[in-house]
Amino acid sequence: MANSTSSIQPRKQRKFLYTAPLHVRRKMVAGHLAKELRQRFRRRSMPLRKGDEVEIMTGRFEGKKGKVSKINYKFYQVYVDGVMIKRTDGTERQAPLHASNLKITNLNLTDKQRIRVLERKGKVEIPKQEVKQEVKPEEKKVAVEQKPKIEEKKTEKKVEKKIEKDVAKTKTETRTKK
Repeated sequence: MANSTSSIQPRKQRKFLYTAPLHVRRKMVAGHLAKELRQRFRRRSMPLRKGDEVEIMTGRFEGKKGKVSKINYKFYQVYVDGVMIKRTDGTERQAPLHASNLKITNLNLTDKQRIRVLERKGKVEIPKQEVKQEVKPEEKKVAVEQKPKIEEKKTEKKVEKKIEKDVAKTKTETRTKK
């Protein structure tokens, strides 16, 4: 007996795609693993994540490689670094891609939960040496240096506004006295 919750009718398949909640859409945004990863993890595909390295298999950008920079689960779109399209005004933006057109060449293993999923589903031990740490000290230093500048600008603006208010008050007071 067939599964009663699924259908082969195209209209019901489309309805399922359009009305699926985000936690289900996340699993549908999956790409095939490269042959080496397939043999190593004993899985055919994985849900895509930010930081995964992918190769574009079909379409206008076929053969290009890059890291996943953003995923839009609402529209089933994946954005890859270096894959840009030109707008009519001459500026560039990232091109949206469908996950089925991508092949995962390297997994982002910074998340412990993802490692547990791979170990559980593929029954494979992942050595701790391969687990990447997502600590980039240069970026953190830049972020720390920028915060005080923003705060200084805010305080400068506040001081300027107070001075302007005081000047306006004194002008109105002098006018009312005369």
